Amino acid sequence: EMAAPRRPSGGGLRRAPQDGRLEEINKEFLCDPKFSDEEDLEEKLAVFKEKYMEFDLNNQGEIDLMSVKRMMEKMGAPKTHLELKKMISEVTGGVSETISYQDFVNVMLGKRSAVLKLVMMFEGKANESNPKPSGPPPERDIASLP
Repeated sequence: EMAAPRRPSGGGLRRAPQDGRLEEINKEFLCDPKFSDEEDLEEKLAVFKEKYMEFDLNNQGEIDLMSVKRMMEKMGAPKTHLELKKMISEVTGGVSETISYQDFVNVMLGKRSAVLKLVMMFEGKANESNPKPSGPPPERDIASLP
């Protein structure tokens, strides 16, 4: 694998075009009858877009192996090279070595389970400041301690 690393083109100020591009794709998902019964689709897509832009460190509109690797490390779930490749191929169906935004959203909204999706869900739950308890509240929750 001799692909030269692509240098990120400048800081966070260049994200506007990508934001617009992803927004367009979100609109397509919103109009897709396949997802018409998805609850809170618009909010979900907004979250996916943010997540994707966090992942897509080189603003290329695709997430490559190194981006997934760094994201997993950041989330405290480091993966081996092989696991990362497997994660990407789970998302893309093995046709690409980078994850496009469409792939990403399809996995996040789809019924198929993928490692990436599980990790993202887990991270989402870990970041929720006020998770809704189901069932009787626990006597003493570590999170509630001062």
